[in-house]
Amino acid sequence: MRPMSGSNAYHLGRAPTADLSQRGKLKVERQGPVLTICLSSQETRNSLDAQMLEELGDAVAQAEANKSVRAVFLTAQGPAFCSGANIKHMPQGTDPWQVHRNARGLGRTLMPLMWLDKPVVVGVNGPAVGSGMGLALSGDLMLAGESASFTAGWFRLGAMPDIGIMYNLPRLIGMARTKNFLFGGGTLSAAEAADLGLVLRIVPDRQLKDEGFNEAMRLAEGPAEVMGLAKALLARTFETHMTDMLAFEGFGQAMAMSNPEFKEGLAAACEKRQPDFVRAASKYF
Repeated sequence: MRPMSGSNAYHLGRAPTADLSQRGKLKVERQGPVLTICLSSQETRNSLDAQMLEELGDAVAQAEANKSVRAVFLTAQGPAFCSGANIKHMPQGTDPWQVHRNARGLGRTLMPLMWLDKPVVVGVNGPAVGSGMGLALSGDLMLAGESASFTAGWFRLGAMPDIGIMYNLPRLIGMARTKNFLFGGGTLSAAEAADLGLVLRIVPDRQLKDEGFNEAMRLAEGPAEVMGLAKALLARTFETHMTDMLAFEGFGQAMAMSNPEFKEGLAAACEKRQPDFVRAASKYF
């Protein structure tokens, strides 16, 4: 990974690696205020089996608990981002209670990731199939390598879309486009996903990890805690009346303006200098 420009001591290239661990199917690394979670089960094309979900849930819990982590970068090793559920395990897993337990396991991983009060950047390389697409959509910003694709594979198996697709996708691209995509069993290229607004930008595959990490670092060096508060309110916008949302915005603004990040941002604007949100926040904890 290449260094970033700027003066902040937490910039990539000068940040000490505080944690680097290889779990069974994940690599988890912290560099400064960014926690990178990398799916690394290439032999299964990073499929979401029980072990992968458990380890992913543990990594998200680590990001939540560690106040020095201000942003998360989720990506994958190998030619595929995530192939979805491991179909080799499906014939043994059709008992209704087992299916229900598996679905609860998906929820226990997905919800903490979606509701994490810190920015989450997802870097998608290669195919994101079925539940893998659901995982890719659980972040806040997505970067796609040129090889990235997004496939609705559920109905080919006679299965229901899951891992939040039926919640997230209509909100992101609209109900009609969601039905066209799911019922058509289609595949979106990286360019098509970008045209729909699902992808922030497309980068060459070889640059994806650097670009994704740098984007996460950019967010981490911003007012990340205030962004987390805004993220919590945005998640409620489709179910909330405008008058209620205006009230929530008022309460949120009161919290934001009492935060050290706001005080640093305001002081920096008045002093005509770049704000150091990371340093300001570190004094608070």
